[in-house]
Amino acid sequence: MSLKVPKTNNLQLFKDGYKLSQGLEDAVLRNIQAVAELSDLVRSSFGPIGMKKLVINHLGRIFVTSDAATIIREIEVVHPAAKLLVMASQAQEFEMGDATNTVLIFSGELIKKSEHLLIMGLHPSEVIKGYELGCAKALAELETLSTTSLPKPPSLASLIRALTPPLASKQYGYENMLARLVAEAALIVMPPKGAFNVDNVRVVKILGGGLEGSRVVKGMVFGRESEGTVKNVKKAKVAVFTSALDVAQTETKGTVLIKTAEEMLNLTHGEEKHLEMIIKGISDSGVKVIIAGSSIGELAMHYLNRYQIAVLKVLSKFDLRRLCRVVNATPLARMGAPTPEEAGWVDIFETVEIGGDRVTVLRQVGEGEEGYEGRVGEEKTKTATIVLRGATSNRLDDLERAIDDGVNVLKALFKDGRLVPGAGATELELGKRVEAYGNGLRGLAQHAVKRFAAALEVIPRTLAENALGGAEGNEIVSRLWAKHEEKGGEGWGVDIEAETDGTLHAPKHQIFDSLAAKHWAIKLATEAACSVLSVDSIIMSKPAGGPKVPQQAGNWDED
Repeated sequence: MSLKVPKTNNLQLFKDGYKLSQGLEDAVLRNIQAVAELSDLVRSSFGPIGMKKLVINHLGRIFVTSDAATIIREIEVVHPAAKLLVMASQAQEFEMGDATNTVLIFSGELIKKSEHLLIMGLHPSEVIKGYELGCAKALAELETLSTTSLPKPPSLASLIRALTPPLASKQYGYENMLARLVAEAALIVMPPKGAFNVDNVRVVKILGGGLEGSRVVKGMVFGRESEGTVKNVKKAKVAVFTSALDVAQTETKGTVLIKTAEEMLNLTHGEEKHLEMIIKGISDSGVKVIIAGSSIGELAMHYLNRYQIAVLKVLSKFDLRRLCRVVNATPLARMGAPTPEEAGWVDIFETVEIGGDRVTVLRQVGEGEEGYEGRVGEEKTKTATIVLRGATSNRLDDLERAIDDGVNVLKALFKDGRLVPGAGATELELGKRVEAYGNGLRGLAQHAVKRFAAALEVIPRTLAENALGGAEGNEIVSRLWAKHEEKGGEGWGVDIEAETDGTLHAPKHQIFDSLAAKHWAIKLATEAACSVLSVDSIIMSKPAGGPKVPQQAGNWDED
């Protein structure tokens, strides 16, 4: 029996204001309760029929979404144990771009299942050991469940088939349109060699119309018209300026005494001549398109129009960097003619009308397209822009998040193209195999392995409950277990539309999930659960910062 530090009034290990929670009741079970609450919060948003959350962040911005990554980012979780789950889901978002909700739900279920074992007397180290064994077995069995993979090179049909299930979980009913948009954009920017870059697929949101009016445009699209009178240019040099295109202003104020009318007329003559000389130098260097990252003066605009130079204002620094990569230009902080190394090149600069709005398109012509001219030693960065139409800004934001997830799914599939049956079929089959593995183990860890197998059932159960209700969901999970016990029943999952008995054969209906996304989700969820269970004390220091602002006092003379 270990000795305890005597509690005396003089003993002080920490600064005043700290909080200490330890032991099973104060630390472990409270952590489990907090994690369960977070998991239940996002659980109802899982799957195609998942409910949406209306979140108002600290700035008053409204989010209406079922995307777990957006929900947990905006609600600002402060509980330290729940933050571990948030970090695991953020790691999943960074690594795969999808299945963040799976991480939260599965890790929350693992921690819930451990509560009974801990209360019965099992040590947390035994539970952690069992979970790690169950995770290793599940990941090993996952490798054997791949039934198909993305072909190389991929076709439009194969990309749409792979994208439809993950997009259906975000925008059910519109998954086919969104999958086609993302697949078309991916095929435009797909390099013959090298990795797929998600930054080459952009999204521009134009308010009005419906999703049916959305389209894919080759090149970069900016939701504004070019500034000058020149609207269309082909095969032109491009200069990118981050500084203002205007007459230089003096740092100090001065007073000018004008005696005659001639002196008044010639007051700004020198500045005009100097600015014209600069614009003429830019024109003489062959530049026909200028991208301005700051303001443009009226006098500069006058001379740019005179020399037939197209001007586009791009105020976003992120878009400016991306545009520099596309046109292969160097951003200039000075106003003047660029050197040949600093100037970029664009094949087509045009202003077009999309849904009643005038937008500007910059694009490079790829090999095999009309107007292609190969330039020796220069790689063309191809971009594609998905122009989204929607009735409200919240709707457009939600569609953009779905497209962002779809693009990230493609990025993962281009690295590892293996697919496994979806609709909860893979998790149920893994649960069956891990449970069989746990039955053959000896020692206390076998109980945790069986709990791990039972926790895997939460994915198909949640899909069924969100789509058809709790009672019907239990019946569907029971039917699925019967299907998986049969020989060759690995591919049976939840039918959210319940056309027959609530079950369907996922490969037959072309419902597939990325094997890599499943692998990382199970791994990260297990690590997060083990991290929470390994905590036996919570020590919180006094928050930093000055004294709180005193509350405004009431009316002192009021009775």
